[in-house]
Amino acid sequence: IVPVAMDQGSRFAIREGGRTVGAGVISKVLA
Repeated sequence: IVPVAMDQGSRFAIREGGRTVGAGVISKVLA
């Protein structure tokens, strides 16, 4: 799994092996 830089409040989806294993909304950006 490769970390992706995203803006706060944006949606994200974690895909592995062609299927979505996680999804949600960024509530806080970790530096």
